[in-house]
Amino acid sequence: MEIPKYKIALIVGAGSGLSASLTRLFAREGIRVALAARQVEKLGALCTETGAKAYACDATKPEEVERLFGLVEREIGVPDVVVYNASGRARGPFTELVPADVEKAIAVSAFGGFLVTQQAATRMLPNKHGAILFTGASASVKGYAQSAPFAMGKFALRGLAQSMARELSPQGIHIAHFVIDGGIRSAARSEPADGPDSMLDPDAIALSYWNVLQQPRSAWAWEMELRPWVEKF
Repeated sequence: MEIPKYKIALIVGAGSGLSASLTRLFAREGIRVALAARQVEKLGALCTETGAKAYACDATKPEEVERLFGLVEREIGVPDVVVYNASGRARGPFTELVPADVEKAIAVSAFGGFLVTQQAATRMLPNKHGAILFTGASASVKGYAQSAPFAMGKFALRGLAQSMARELSPQGIHIAHFVIDGGIRSAARSEPADGPDSMLDPDAIALSYWNVLQQPRSAWAWEMELRPWVEKF
């Protein structure tokens, strides 16, 4: 039973939460990491800690995404793991939503995912090896009031992942979508004293991503739902 081996990871939509946990885990496992975000200044400490390299990129711009992959390829190597972790939100009563804000939210959550993973798949297919992971949310499978743009974007991202899995998995590319069904714990967002473990630990989420990457291809998962053990379905 052969366990896939990976050497270079690119995380798009990097920040201080789940992306940071993934970066630390990948680095511990000997994987070189590239991070992409619109604002790279916030990634300085993480890069120093892990040896990762940060790149400025707006994932909704085709030319910037193409440039990103070119830089990573020249300076580190061709990524064989790509994580799309970016998302956009526009909240408010449905009739009061600003169309431009909705367009931007959908572009970040879904269109950016298409642009990034198209570049990734183009590079992975010749070797018939690689993994592309998508970070979804509760809104990937259920829309909430006053959050239509987020649901639209996350539904679209899930559809993209499912379509890619059907097309690319038989060609050796592992596609997986993660439904993060709950709030993620952070320094700015912690659980109430009377609700321990009521939020997802980003390190625990990262471990689930890693477990999926370790799956032999005879039993690949295309989707995983993660929620706190106290969360009601």
